[in-house]
Amino acid sequence: MARRGVSVQWVKEALAQPEQVVEGYGGRFVAHKRYRIRGKEMLLRVAYEERSGKFIVITAYLTSAVGRYWKEKGK
Repeated sequence: MARRGVSVQWVKEALAQPEQVVEGYGGRFVAHKRYRIRGKEMLLRVAYEERSGKFIVITAYLTSAVGRYWKEKGK
């Protein structure tokens, strides 16, 4: 996460209050949270598993390809 410029606080925020959660691979989930960084909209994607009420983070990264991953309701 540090190498990708993603803070632990951002990951905690995305898991506690995601704007959106989508299905990932292998029964995993991906929490989405949007941030504005240097005037540009970025999407934080946190892939995780939930076991015994705990979140196990697989990976977390920022992407500028918000439209690629954001799922509009009803689609």
